[in-house]
Amino acid sequence: MAKSDAPNIQRRQFLKFSGALAGGAALTGLSSAAVAKSSEGSKSFTPPTADNPIRICWNENPLGMSPKAQEVARATVVEGNRYPFVVTGQLQKMIADDYGVSPEHVLLTAGATEGIRAAIEALAAPDVQLVVPALTFDAAEETAKVNGITKITKVPMQKDWGIDLAGLKKAVADYNGPSIVYFVNPNNPTGAISKADDVEAWIKSKPANTMFLMDEAYAEFADDPNFRSVGPMLKAGVDNIILLKTFSKLFAMAGMRVGWVVATPEMIGKLREKTASNALNFPAIKAAIASWEDKPFIAYSRQSNETARKILLEVFHKLDIKYVPSNTNFIFQKLDVPLKDYQQHMKDAGILVGRAFPPADEYCRVSLGTPEEMTFVAKTLLDFRKKGWV
Repeated sequence: MAKSDAPNIQRRQFLKFSGALAGGAALTGLSSAAVAKSSEGSKSFTPPTADNPIRICWNENPLGMSPKAQEVARATVVEGNRYPFVVTGQLQKMIADDYGVSPEHVLLTAGATEGIRAAIEALAAPDVQLVVPALTFDAAEETAKVNGITKITKVPMQKDWGIDLAGLKKAVADYNGPSIVYFVNPNNPTGAISKADDVEAWIKSKPANTMFLMDEAYAEFADDPNFRSVGPMLKAGVDNIILLKTFSKLFAMAGMRVGWVVATPEMIGKLREKTASNALNFPAIKAAIASWEDKPFIAYSRQSNETARKILLEVFHKLDIKYVPSNTNFIFQKLDVPLKDYQQHMKDAGILVGRAFPPADEYCRVSLGTPEEMTFVAKTLLDFRKKGWV
């Protein structure tokens, strides 16, 4: 996004959400209405305790897996004596069909993180450069260091914490050698998107000896019309993309460790050499299949996240708390108090929030819980303001 657009985008996002939440009523009324609408059939809310806090620190989906996925996973435990060859192929084909490619374009991985690791290891060489935004998920950078990639170029963020696409381009153009560009869109931990038109144009320009690792772990939560997945580019035959995906976020399967990669069959073959064969367990694969097919749960998961986001944005605007406009299941919140103090006050209230993300030392990543949980968080923040803690 352009630097001058940030305040307007932030305001537009809030106005969109506040309009959907009953047209500007008081916080408690809005939140209650939103919770009632979005949480039909959910468990009644229990206030957090020290032993059972609200965990909005790790970008987990608070809903838990689809009930159908849970049922299938439990039933599949009795088949744990069998190898999951057949169901692995079934999930692979389901994903491939959704992208409009052959199964040879898809590799199943233990979460997106294994896909990132495998991609970096497959492309690592003494003269390779890894190009990353200065503030993003660190798995690619850490894997590159372990694999002997010494040229790691970290491009500073824009003032609004957007990714500096021009800076990434320059880093690639200025380097005399192969480059790996690791790109999280929407970005973690900021929640911001990079415009699809700009990203796609760069990829299509095919910069020499450059491979794009496109991490779209949070893509299903994006509602900005300027965002698009690069998936259709792979269907069209673009060969310089490795798309990294996960069942951890929208599908609420973080603990089951299932992800997937989409790329050319040649690249998938290289990545497969860097992954453990038969690494995924039977219940996890079956749960992933059930989750993929459970369209009502997918819609409910998106709706719950959007409602939770509306509730938190409302209190941010009520308290004039600045934030990065989010297209994910978390919001990057600007603090007026030290992060450690904020973390401690929240912990004392039974709420766990995100860690430090240098160089954004004045920000805190707050994941989105259930609408009921975010109503409790919102009321806690209102109380904090009275005490000067936020």
